Amino acid sequence: MNATVEALRKASLLGPLDEHCARTVCRIAGEPHPDVLLAAAVAARQVGLGHVCVDLRMLAASGRLVADDGVTVHDVAWPDPAGWIDRLQRSSAVGEPSDAERRPLVLDRAGRLYLRRYFEHEQRLAASIVRRATAHATSPADHELETALDRLFGLTSAASPDRQRDAARTAVTRRLCIISGGPGTGKTSTVVKILALLVEQHLVAQRRPPRVLLVAPTGKAAMRLSEAIRRAKSGLDCGEDVRAAIPEEASTVHRALGSIDGKGTRFRHDADHPLRADVVLVDEASMVDLALMARLVDAVPPDARLVLLGDKDQLASVEAGAVLGELCALPDGSAATAAHPLGSAIVELERSWRYREGSGIEALARAINAADATRVLEILDDPAFDDVERSAPGDGVALSERLRGDALRGALAYLDRPEPAARLQALEEFRILCAHRAGPHGVASANREVEELLADRRRIDRQHGATYAGRPLIITRNDYQVQLFNGDVGTIVAQGDKRLAFFVAPDGTERLLSPARLPPHETVFAMTIHKSQGSEFDHVAVLLGDRSSPLLTRELLYTAVTRARRKVTLYATEAVLREAIQRRTERGSGLRDALKGAS
Repeated sequence: MNATVEALRKASLLGPLDEHCARTVCRIAGEPHPDVLLAAAVAARQVGLGHVCVDLRMLAASGRLVADDGVTVHDVAWPDPAGWIDRLQRSSAVGEPSDAERRPLVLDRAGRLYLRRYFEHEQRLAASIVRRATAHATSPADHELETALDRLFGLTSAASPDRQRDAARTAVTRRLCIISGGPGTGKTSTVVKILALLVEQHLVAQRRPPRVLLVAPTGKAAMRLSEAIRRAKSGLDCGEDVRAAIPEEASTVHRALGSIDGKGTRFRHDADHPLRADVVLVDEASMVDLALMARLVDAVPPDARLVLLGDKDQLASVEAGAVLGELCALPDGSAATAAHPLGSAIVELERSWRYREGSGIEALARAINAADATRVLEILDDPAFDDVERSAPGDGVALSERLRGDALRGALAYLDRPEPAARLQALEEFRILCAHRAGPHGVASANREVEELLADRRRIDRQHGATYAGRPLIITRNDYQVQLFNGDVGTIVAQGDKRLAFFVAPDGTERLLSPARLPPHETVFAMTIHKSQGSEFDHVAVLLGDRSSPLLTRELLYTAVTRARRKVTLYATEAVLREAIQRRTERGSGLRDALKGAS
């Protein structure tokens, strides 16, 4: 098809909001040319798909566009890229990066087109990150610091370096520390020791303990961070006064910043009204999108320490941007080195302590990251790895017979718990993770089939519709008034004739709300792999299906596998697995170039 706004809209490749945004931009700018309208609409669409910008040359060269379902691929005849870029450069709607008029669209030298606010988020974040990476913090004398590190981490040698110790040294001596590592590599235990070092440093100098702000992108991730710090600090080799000064309570990023407009676009804290903190620690940083990360970093006081904690190999955020992954890579895509402005601020933890010796989950995750599809299939077929396996997906249905059995057992274990808090804990024993939302192997179909299994056995009564007692819920949109956020999980409970939604807040407080007050939500016997980030389950059933899709990528598969504590079952054909492992997640962005330019 020829690329026009009308043609793309008819093919459902543009949403109404994408078209409305583009037409508004062109109308205000007095821009009549259809190629400019097309570029603006595609730029808006790409943001909705997680891209910060659209690379016009790459788009035109590909000749394709993937539908929102992530499966359907359309052949598109785009305008000639040279002429298209030339037309945009002459448009009254498009400005250059240094444009003082702040036109609504920005075209950079690489041919990337941005909605202006995302360009500004990217530039501001890059400048702030580089500034922090090159700034040193007040720290103890070298011999004092090494003595404290010996006590907390034990003695080390040149032949066996301790990356956790390196991370702690970086966090104490610099304003910025980025710690990346897979599951079980000791990120949280390292952070607790970092906090102990900083508290000791203040107490020795007879100063008040540092004000530490612990944040995570979702309520669930914040709860897990609080629990992990509470457990880890009890075993520290430090004084009771130090232990008592290490905070345990974490909040969501949104809650810490304080929403003003209820939409998460304006906050009480910003560069002019910074957070009251000496240390800001962000867990699950891979889930934080560009806009939110830029606003958070803006609000961190210039003299405060910023610690970003996450797994660079995980999926990027659902919203636009892949900030952590790009921070952990040089502009040419190689591993960070000290020669790069961020190199000295980045520490990658590699050794996993979570899985037992000979763990199939760990071996599988490493093989996926290495893009070794043959090794992945060998591991799945090897009976020596009893914690990972592959099974055939259902034929025309979401759940195969085997998966139906596992799903029913998991749902019954959840419903058998009498107390709602215990039910939510049981819900973490088993979860179906889907690559897609729609389609025969998508979330909607999987949840519907589980509910049908339970209704047939009279374990749920669906006469109350979406508020049946026992329905597990996941919030899908932030609501600042109700203080429920995307990814929060709850359950419907019966109190007489009433139905109430039960949630546990990050601080452990139990909440009961009318279902009518809930923000958008859905059933969560199954969930997308994207939504599973920041969560862990004993056993995950990963439903990829029998059809290839551009959504199936190495990062998606790695994220799904590493949600499991004890067992992974992959429901996919060999062909689908091989293609997924070879396909990388690509996010349109200029952050790496911006970081290089800011150095």
